[in-house]
Amino acid sequence: MKCTTVRNGSECAFMTAKGCGYKGGVCYEIIEQCKGCKRTEEVSSGWYCSACPEPTTKWKNGNCNLATHISTSMDEKAQKVNPLKASKRSRQ
Repeated sequence: MKCTTVRNGSECAFMTAKGCGYKGGVCYEIIEQCKGCKRTEEVSSGWYCSACPEPTTKWKNGNCNLATHISTSMDEKAQKVNPLKASKRSRQ
């Protein structure tokens, strides 16, 4: 449904016929870590996340899993090589 509270006119999963079903009945503004994300949108009352009504909960335990401005790359760890097995493989 369309939001009728803070993000007036935007699609919202928490909107019902009775109003906003999220705690407090409103969405919360983005925090400093959200700046630069493509999911943020500017509304007349401020900047809000289009994917999450309360961005602080997404950043509580580290990086937000919805953030588009953060790349999560896995560092390849050097695998330990057993010298005894390596010498046996080289003889084959």
